[in-house]
Amino acid sequence: MALELAPMNSYRRSEDLRALWPWLPLWTAVALIAMFSHGPMPLYSTRTLAVAWEMWQGHHWLVPHINGEPYSEKVPLLFWLIHAGWFVFGVNDVWPRLLEVFFGGVQLVLVWMLASRLFPNRPWVAKAAPWMSMALAYAFLFGLQIMYEVLLVDCVLGALLCLTPKAQRAEPRWLLFGLLIGAGLLTKGPVMLLHIVFPWLLGPLWNDWAREHRARWYARGALAVLLGLAMLLAWAIPAGFSGGEAYRHRLFFTQTAGRVVKGVQTDQKLQSHPHWIGWYLISLPMLLFPFSAWPRVWVALGTLRRPLDSGLRFALCWLVPSFVVFSVISGKQWYYLLPEFAGWMLLLAGAIAVLRERHDKLATSYWLGSWPLGVGSIVFAVLLFALPALAPGHRLHSEWIEGAAPYSRNFSVMFLLLGGLLLLRGRGEMRRVALAGLVGVLALNTLFTLTLWHKYDLGPTAALLSGAQADRQAVAIVGNYEGQFHFAGRLSQPITELWNGEDIAHFAATHPNGLIITHPDQLDTRALRYALLVQPFRSSWVEVWPATTLADLRAGHVPAEPAQQPTIYPASTGAAYGQQP
Repeated sequence: MALELAPMNSYRRSEDLRALWPWLPLWTAVALIAMFSHGPMPLYSTRTLAVAWEMWQGHHWLVPHINGEPYSEKVPLLFWLIHAGWFVFGVNDVWPRLLEVFFGGVQLVLVWMLASRLFPNRPWVAKAAPWMSMALAYAFLFGLQIMYEVLLVDCVLGALLCLTPKAQRAEPRWLLFGLLIGAGLLTKGPVMLLHIVFPWLLGPLWNDWAREHRARWYARGALAVLLGLAMLLAWAIPAGFSGGEAYRHRLFFTQTAGRVVKGVQTDQKLQSHPHWIGWYLISLPMLLFPFSAWPRVWVALGTLRRPLDSGLRFALCWLVPSFVVFSVISGKQWYYLLPEFAGWMLLLAGAIAVLRERHDKLATSYWLGSWPLGVGSIVFAVLLFALPALAPGHRLHSEWIEGAAPYSRNFSVMFLLLGGLLLLRGRGEMRRVALAGLVGVLALNTLFTLTLWHKYDLGPTAALLSGAQADRQAVAIVGNYEGQFHFAGRLSQPITELWNGEDIAHFAATHPNGLIITHPDQLDTRALRYALLVQPFRSSWVEVWPATTLADLRAGHVPAEPAQQPTIYPASTGAAYGQQP
């Protein structure tokens, strides 16, 4: 018997490895190219790296810190994983980016596994779901950020996979379910529960074992949730006492409430991101692109009829209530829904599989195919080709679009070819849509890197601040500081936040050799004469001033002439204003 099982197990492993080909190697290669085409992105990636760096540099292994203060907005699991790599390889930004690529690959594998278990009688869904997941434009681009959500997605999908039945075992793996809930709670906090609670609570609607063993389903599920919460508290209680009373209050009370309910008062500025209740609904077509522009998807959803199989019921039990709850919550960001993107792809792939079985004409009709995406890609290619001719006269009234003009014609060829691919007839339509989506978003990321990345690269400012702190010069910033310079400059001291002219004058008087960073929407032309460094940042500017010089200017005085001209980055900025760097 043992001899018979060994070849069978080897065969299954071989089949599983073949099922990962070619989508997993393809996605990994594209993700690595995109991830390392430019540096960590402000403010998402740079803030995460700043917290990890301050924990590392200050040996704050329990409590996350940012700008010298305990950071109650995040829990520590991602930082610990970054630190694990730094212990082995030293402090760098390569390991955190490789981690994100790894998390993204695990996500696709988990989607494939979920589809295999939820749709055992429709193997096409397991083939399609990872292809469709890897082609989502927004999810791919956000996955390039060193952020918590991709790790959270892995925890959510892993926990939900524990609830799904296997051929050899119908009962969920409750211990692993609880451990993954705990990992998710340590990744993003209590919001983890919102991502997994509805498939569990509504289990009898989609899971036969849950329907037959309701008491055990809910009792053991509740124990698993308690295990996850115990893991969070095992960190939060000692961290709360270590971080002090103010940190403890934010961590246990205002941190979550400030995001859920608009208007909750906090003693510290909170990243709550309030939006109106329908914000997610109107954003859904963009979040699900390119599949939101594929007519066959909508027809497949529209023709679904009861009885639905367990996989479709699972997707609906997950998506509908969670979407409603997240819409009601005041704080909203597109990436808050990232774990549910996998559920949408399971729903869409399952609906198309049903369409292929029950409505052959609709499943093969060219007019329901990918031609709208193909036409859109060709139109986009024409616009890219015309961009260099339109940009010089500033007829587009957009520095972002005009900034892409120098390389746009090269990339127009790529989108013309993708458009032709999407206009093809015949089998493999889903893979053509997925491949075009993946390659198209890589092309846009590359175009951004070549033409607009300099507006996001804060390396010059970070290098200047690093040298200043090495010379024991104090550094301040006018406004809120998001940690964008700390990791790149390996800063060892906090940056003081200044909010008005009195703060600036007091800082200059206290630190006459200090530096002050400003972040104006429009370039202050005096900066081209008196500042130490000027560089563009997104749609605004970063200026670094000698503290006394800025204080004099704000007080209406004429400062002393600087010993040297400011550094202007890039050089073309200074030339445009008649200055030399």
